[in-house]
Amino acid sequence: MSNDAIHAHGWSHRESLSPSERLEVLALLDRVETETSRESLDETRRRAVVHGWPTSHWLSYQGTSLTGYAQSSSENVLSVEMAGGHVDDSLLATLRQRSAVINWWTRNGQIHAAAKVIRSLQLLTISLPVELVSPPHDVAIRTFEPSRDEEPWLLENNRAFADHPEQGAWTLEDLRSRTSEPWFDPSGFLLLTQDDNIVASCWTRVHELHPERFGEIYVISVDPKVQGRGLGRVALSQGLNHLRRRGVSRVELFVDESNDAARAMYERIGFTLHRVDHLLQFS
Repeated sequence: MSNDAIHAHGWSHRESLSPSERLEVLALLDRVETETSRESLDETRRRAVVHGWPTSHWLSYQGTSLTGYAQSSSENVLSVEMAGGHVDDSLLATLRQRSAVINWWTRNGQIHAAAKVIRSLQLLTISLPVELVSPPHDVAIRTFEPSRDEEPWLLENNRAFADHPEQGAWTLEDLRSRTSEPWFDPSGFLLLTQDDNIVASCWTRVHELHPERFGEIYVISVDPKVQGRGLGRVALSQGLNHLRRRGVSRVELFVDESNDAARAMYERIGFTLHRVDHLLQFS
């Protein structure tokens, strides 16, 4: 299908963006983030725009001005997210012609009357500093070394997230694409090891270009073989204290609303609920 093959309800479809369209979309995403004071698009979808990866782009114009952007992908079910995190009924009508079932991510608790909520993500936040929790005597802490730790970390991470729809099937390419991003700092990727085996980790990120310069717990995981020893709390407190040493005063993380154990740990440390995002299903 050619880039201009579909024009419906004010939306046009692209399988790839031209250089000028890519800049237009990035500018729109930045404007939406400024207006809403939150990320305008899921990180993976935004990276598809930044790097020019092929995917399904949907653009809406008023005159010559780009006023709307969405991205869709299809594996088992058509999945959609729109810049700003809301549902556009005209785009929904267009996509219904392509798929009988549509999953659509919304932000900040937005729900559509024609959909049901099938998944919810909580965005939690905490102010620093927090108490530092030391590891058990048989567990060491060090930072991630790409040439040494890629494969062992992937094994630990994928075991920890075996049932997770996004995090549990990372490949070496997925990991390397993220560690090659300009924001990646190996000193903020902490590993807990036992007998030189990775048993837990806390990967942190500083949003340097955000006006607040806040921190993020990007990935935290504990190998199921050692769960119950409190290593998740150790890894998290060590990551938070690393961010504090970087001059960060507030940190965010996402957690599935259904993950009661993780939410309880975060609440004990002091995280509070900031917002809830929903995955809606139209069928």
